[in-house]
Amino acid sequence: MWRLPRGIETEGGGLRGPTPGISTHGRRPLVAVVLVAGFAGSSALACTGAEDDYPWTPVESPVPVDPEVEARVEGLLARMSIEEKVGQIIQADVRKVTPEQVTAYHLGSVLNGGGGFPNNEKYSTAADWLDLADRMWEASVDTAGGRVGIPVIWGVDAVHGHNNVIGATLFPHNIGLGAANNPELLRRMGEVTAREVRVTGHDWNFGPTVAVPRDDRWGRAYEGFSEDPGIVADYARAIVVGLQGEPGTADFLDDHHVIATAKHFIADGGTRGGRDQGDAVGTDQMLLEIHAPGYVAALEAGVQSVMASFSSWNGVKMHAREDLLTGVLKETMGFDGLLVGDWNAHGQIPGCSNESCAEAVNAGVDMFMVPDDWEGLYHSTLAQARSGEIPEGRLDDAVRRILRVKIRAGVLDRGRPSSRPYAGDESVLGAPEHRAVARQAVRESLVLLKNDGGLLPLSPGQRFLVAGSGADDIGKQAGGWTLTWQGTGNRNSDFPGATSIWDGIRAAVEAGGGTAELDSDGHFDPGDPPDVAIVVFGEDPYAEFQGDRETVDYPRGDGRELALLRSLQEAGIPVVSVFLTGRPLWVAPELNASDAFVVAWLPGSEGAGVADVLLRGADGSVAHDFTGRLSFSWPRTPDQAVLNVGDTEYDPLFAYGHGLSAEDDGGLPRLSEEWLGRSDSRRRTVFFAGGPLPPWRLWAEGEGGPEQRTEAASGQTTSRAGEVVVTVLDRRVQEDARTIRWTGSGRGKVLVAAVTGLDLSREANGGLALAVDVRLQEPTEESIWLVMGSDNGREARIQVTDYLGALPTGEWATLRFSMRCLAEAGVDVTRINTPFGLESEGPATLDFSDVRLVSEAEGPALCP
Repeated sequence: MWRLPRGIETEGGGLRGPTPGISTHGRRPLVAVVLVAGFAGSSALACTGAEDDYPWTPVESPVPVDPEVEARVEGLLARMSIEEKVGQIIQADVRKVTPEQVTAYHLGSVLNGGGGFPNNEKYSTAADWLDLADRMWEASVDTAGGRVGIPVIWGVDAVHGHNNVIGATLFPHNIGLGAANNPELLRRMGEVTAREVRVTGHDWNFGPTVAVPRDDRWGRAYEGFSEDPGIVADYARAIVVGLQGEPGTADFLDDHHVIATAKHFIADGGTRGGRDQGDAVGTDQMLLEIHAPGYVAALEAGVQSVMASFSSWNGVKMHAREDLLTGVLKETMGFDGLLVGDWNAHGQIPGCSNESCAEAVNAGVDMFMVPDDWEGLYHSTLAQARSGEIPEGRLDDAVRRILRVKIRAGVLDRGRPSSRPYAGDESVLGAPEHRAVARQAVRESLVLLKNDGGLLPLSPGQRFLVAGSGADDIGKQAGGWTLTWQGTGNRNSDFPGATSIWDGIRAAVEAGGGTAELDSDGHFDPGDPPDVAIVVFGEDPYAEFQGDRETVDYPRGDGRELALLRSLQEAGIPVVSVFLTGRPLWVAPELNASDAFVVAWLPGSEGAGVADVLLRGADGSVAHDFTGRLSFSWPRTPDQAVLNVGDTEYDPLFAYGHGLSAEDDGGLPRLSEEWLGRSDSRRRTVFFAGGPLPPWRLWAEGEGGPEQRTEAASGQTTSRAGEVVVTVLDRRVQEDARTIRWTGSGRGKVLVAAVTGLDLSREANGGLALAVDVRLQEPTEESIWLVMGSDNGREARIQVTDYLGALPTGEWATLRFSMRCLAEAGVDVTRINTPFGLESEGPATLDFSDVRLVSEAEGPALCP
């Protein structure tokens, strides 16, 4: 045994061998939050967390106990072996399980996570999905050897339409729907989603999200309808009925509907610092009055599934909280449906792992969601059930709940998925009547924040310049959870039948006798300027923890779009900004540089709905006014991340409920820009954490050089000529690491890079080191190079083969490289646009995850 070289640290140690707030327009009174004004803001999150036994009350479910259903459940349960019972509580990802294994392990459920497709093929057809659904179903009902043969159910995150499937209707994300404030529209959206989900043979939707986001830095803020628990409750009720049908009628869970899931129980929107999977701290009163209303409403609508949260409540992981999962949800509130876990969340309980966690079952989780490690979990759970560590009664209760939901949903009687209504009917995906519902949702979700001089709505008979990165990018306007988990790596051709915002503007302008030109960079002939410019810009797609932020300052990247807004305004061209965002963000500079400012949120596939409101009809009439109103308060400064109506100190730029109509006086005084340039500091020190942090992006590059780079967004990405393959990998949480495989067919690079450089001279002179976590999958003698580059072509290339060779194979380790030494090796630290890259020509495979700058005081740094 000998010590690793200085600058290398393994997880197991070091010894190894080689404007003011503005009045509300039309928003209903905020009853729930007013009741708990003292708990609503940051003060609530700072409290001690002492439990106060605030009274929880039973919820009257509209789905009565049916003696025939219960008798059937008990009959099945009596026939099942302990192996079959354990199999029922396991849910595996279709990418990691075969139909033969479904039979052998008696699995009760499968899922496809975001970016999961049949045969890992993004362009799978409805027939491909249905074929796999049939094979999974047939495997589950095999009765050979005395098996009972309980049909499997397939769950999917159809969170804004059937967003995993090419050609489906994509609705605005929940934050936009909250601004629309139209529960009836939500019911119709649920009905559309259920029909489209049925096309591919799925039974179960992991939605709606009924979180109440209290800190807008949270990467899942856009999955919440509002900071107002009342709106969340109204919407939860409506969408559950839309998805499942009306309880007590023949529509309930019939062939046209699917099982709904209220998630993530409970308080996932209240974590400290807005950290995904973090800790929410507070009192029972806060839990009940802020975070519970969505669940109460969902239970009142008959929801059949609830998903437990990754997060903690007062320091204890929710998957381990028997008091809340069993005591509150099941016993006091009376929920008799299925409580499913989230993606490997049981493994985060202290003392548990992804492959073993009796504590989660005993706390009340009825079904593990364990995408990769399901086989090990099956064996450990079976042993725990046999030993009594998981009591027989608790296992039977879990299976009983699963069977009850399956029977209520008709899963046991409906036959193979391909025999059901809508099965394989691609005409249902993105049907015109479905897109019409989504287009209405887009129109009603738009919020007008500024309209100087009554600029909007625009006459279509003018000359338009349409610019900005979001103008003709359907993937960007749809956001995360769109075909891929993060919503990245998509092209407009991936959305047949959809319309970009540009498509809608062009069609409306042409119909009105005007002209429109698209130039994403905003170029125009100075001698013949346009009458008006529409600039569409905003956040790039993200999902879950990869969207967590340090502030609510809009990340401006290279600053080109703000410069564009200012240049257009200085040229005397009226500027309409259309802002794409998953949360309220500080945009004072952009507001100042715009004559009109519209928040479009993340509108989904029907971008033409934006033009419906921006532009008058061909006859000059206003067909659709701005009716959207903020369901989240808008920050005055970048540090107002916790900003909720009812807070003791409530000083937003735009108050909850604000939104202009066309007839309103829409001007704004000039706003302070004193925070300009003080954007998220993490971009200077963290380059890859779960994924590349904006403005950084991950690229695969082969012999063709930078001009032929391919963005490695999610799933699997291969360089143009196949020199290097990048695949997502789970390290601590879902897809937070990457595997790099050099094929040996030529020089290949994987790079974290941005368009323009960042001045890191202070960091280079301040004793910082570039740290990267790596894991060598197999020994290699191939030359591997660490690369750091600047936007003037200068770079540092350091051979790291020897350092990698010193690592223990199969274990994560941290390599640190002195920034001072990298500067001496040739990179221009004043213009860093590629803070990290790895390059090789020969065949090799390694994993990497976190890439960041750390103090050399944290550990010695390499200086080759």
